Amino acid sequence: MSASGMTALPGIELQSPGPGLITLDPVRTALLRGLDDLLSGLAARLSAPEVLGPPLLSVEGLARLDFFRNFPHLGVPAGRFAPETLDGLASGEAPQDLPLVPTGHLLPSATCYGLLLSLEGQDVGEDGLRLSAVGRCFRNETHYEGLRRLWGFHMREVLYLGTKDGAGEHLERGGEFVQEVAERLGLTLTRAAADDPFYDKGGSRARLMALDPVKFEYSAPDGTAIASVNRHRNFFGERLGIRAGSHGSAYSSCVAFGVERWVHAMILAHGSADRALDHLRSAAS
Repeated sequence: MSASGMTALPGIELQSPGPGLITLDPVRTALLRGLDDLLSGLAARLSAPEVLGPPLLSVEGLARLDFFRNFPHLGVPAGRFAPETLDGLASGEAPQDLPLVPTGHLLPSATCYGLLLSLEGQDVGEDGLRLSAVGRCFRNETHYEGLRRLWGFHMREVLYLGTKDGAGEHLERGGEFVQEVAERLGLTLTRAAADDPFYDKGGSRARLMALDPVKFEYSAPDGTAIASVNRHRNFFGERLGIRAGSHGSAYSSCVAFGVERWVHAMILAHGSADRALDHLRSAAS
């Protein structure tokens, strides 16, 4: 039986509730869940335990990580309705016309930020630490486009903190995993150096990055980046006081997967969501 015969909504088409917002139908939902299960195989291979990061990030914490210097446009703040507006809301006033009170927090734009901030001041030991998590992330964008560019999306990450050599090995094994899974799924990906969001784009670190790239993206044939490997050097270790035993400030690296973008790449490669789900199930069996 085809994927659509098992999971389709006959005669119903789910509409987008707004720009950058999509409700996935049952076929695409099954595709997303199955892909995340497959991508979590990297965590199993590297013995990275699964954790669940916080749903909000403090402005103060992000500022110490140069988030606003590098990405002032991406942040999605969390606000509360002011107490004096509650009567108006209850009486039917339009919520969008009432003031919000800042909370000092943003919605996450990447899964790893919450994990890193949760490790502030810790010593991950001589052998280092790996963690895996999937989170719903949010980014203001200049435009939105289907599953390629969403306001809110799922990001699966496998994070390493420890030694310089360990961070490099983590990325090497992560890159091998990306290509291995892509081949199993019938995806053709290209690998290319990309800008690193964790470094000041205008300073000496940016010039060093040009000589020694710290981020590589894996893209589908239409140019959609669906995975990346990111080497942070000891940037987070220094900023957050995270140590790796006698090695000093921890080096870190992560492997990241945009899960909705993997759904997009599968549909692009196989022609329809139904055929993509059938192929995924065959590859996962």
